[in-house]
Amino acid sequence: MHTLQPKHCKLKEQEVQDILKKYNLSLSQLPKIKKEDSALPKDVNIGDVIKIERKDEGKVNIYFRAVI
Repeated sequence: MHTLQPKHCKLKEQEVQDILKKYNLSLSQLPKIKKEDSALPKDVNIGDVIKIERKDEGKVNIYFRAVI
């Protein structure tokens, strides 16, 4: 992983359910990311949810993506 690349982590099933419930979303409503994306960990599968942490001026912004 490159030092400028945001951190990508695969979420556990309970974490996914908590996120979907918190934001009142379904899995299909999350933004998508392709399984072939080079930033993704090697153990991801289609349907997994990825947490992306981007640093911006000392603040960490969190984003979620569904793997397609």
